[in-house]
Amino acid sequence: MSAIKELKEHLLNRFGEGIRIEAFNNSKSCLEKVDETTNIVVLNNHLKGENDIEVLQSIKEINPNTEVIVLSEEEDIAQAVDSYRAGAKGIVIRGSDSGRRVAKLITRIFTAPIRIIEKELGLSQRIAIFIMSFLTVGAIVLLYFIFFK
Repeated sequence: MSAIKELKEHLLNRFGEGIRIEAFNNSKSCLEKVDETTNIVVLNNHLKGENDIEVLQSIKEINPNTEVIVLSEEEDIAQAVDSYRAGAKGIVIRGSDSGRRVAKLITRIFTAPIRIIEKELGLSQRIAIFIMSFLTVGAIVLLYFIFFK
């Protein structure tokens, strides 16, 4: 099984089907499948014959809200800086625990609002989680009354 297939399987097991996370070995399949509903893309930075920065920028043009994680073969500071400038959320160096590191980075992406509430309001993590839960339930109830009543 290829590394990308293993990574897809690991992410599906870890996060389920409710979050659309895609991983790609080539830019053609990536750009064909990325759309407005794609939450996260894990992009191999050594795409065959492709400039990965251009692919990253194309993903952001398709959906600016898609978070992109670059999976790299080696540590290259210049490449990392270019990737961050183009909109990458993180860089993960491929290795035996790269799946775990990608999962950890995805978890950080989804828990960012809680960390912002903690920092900006000076609240504990538990209180921040409570506030986010309260706001989420409130939004769902509001949408229910708007669309179904």
